[in-house]
Amino acid sequence: MRARTLLPAILAAALLTLTGCGSSEGAASASDTGASATEASPPAQPPAASNGSGADGAKVPEALNFTATTVDGKPFDAKTLAGKPTVLWFWAPWCPTCKGQAAETAKVATDNAGKVNVVGVAGLDKNAAMHDFVADTDTGSFPHLSDEKGEVWKRFEITQQSHYVILDKTGETVYEGVLPGGKGLADKVAGLTG
Repeated sequence: MRARTLLPAILAAALLTLTGCGSSEGAASASDTGASATEASPPAQPPAASNGSGADGAKVPEALNFTATTVDGKPFDAKTLAGKPTVLWFWAPWCPTCKGQAAETAKVATDNAGKVNVVGVAGLDKNAAMHDFVADTDTGSFPHLSDEKGEVWKRFEITQQSHYVILDKTGETVYEGVLPGGKGLADKVAGLTG
């Protein structure tokens, strides 16, 4: 019984040690090494044949074939994102790096409303903390998924918080990585809408 109680705590501590939230030291991003993000790591999910249609009758790639619940407890169907570029922002409520990205991510969401989907995917904590993060960072203008069990994180093979996955309108991953302070997010999104 004691081992079951300690194992999640040990795993969480190991994950924190590996991810290094709040520090970009020791973790070279694709831009630091001169490689593009798609060269640095495999795509989060390759696009697949349609599994139906999303918003405006758009084909739904496999990457967007999932459901979740928002931090506000509302059902969320990712199929509704199909047909538009999508930014998935993976964050944790206790992460200072994530808090530093919040303002820029919210600005990109507001500036591109109707043209680009921006969705926060919160994990590594309880829903109450996730809800507080959204309120404290004033990022409630776009949906945030409560991924306490890590199902969406696993789907996109995310191993650290403060991570972006950007999909083009067909659902293909065009960027995956860390953007300190959200810097560069607006440029990456502009490249998909212009």
